[in-house]
Amino acid sequence: MAAVKNILETKGSTIFTITPLTSVYHALELMVEKNVSALLVMEGDTLAGIFTERDYARKVALKGKSSKETVIGDIMTRDLITVRSESSIDECMELMTGKYIRHLPVVDGGKLTGIISIGDVVRCIIQEQKSIIGHMEQYIAGS
Repeated sequence: MAAVKNILETKGSTIFTITPLTSVYHALELMVEKNVSALLVMEGDTLAGIFTERDYARKVALKGKSSKETVIGDIMTRDLITVRSESSIDECMELMTGKYIRHLPVVDGGKLTGIISIGDVVRCIIQEQKSIIGHMEQYIAGS
């Protein structure tokens, strides 16, 4: 059974971060530049929160706030759900669908080691199923 570490080995563990004092506008520019839909918020070496496109839509755009004047610390999601690199893909899928979240920071031994998205999890599950189907086909064919 696949684990989070398998996803990070494939996609890499590049993490894009900002601080609570970063303007929402600057965070959005970084998201566009890096083609990501979430940024992790760090206070020094401590994971403080996450800023997502959903946070922007619900807490800035719809409330008429200025993205240039609002700082991330005022709108970020603070109550993070995290996983370990040893967590199973099934656990991640259950967390993401049950909590309606699209990103899971990966924390091992108190240290941030990566982030996975729902897309990463779905790709991993599909790859795993293709592999199982291939083995079954070989078994049935008698090879």
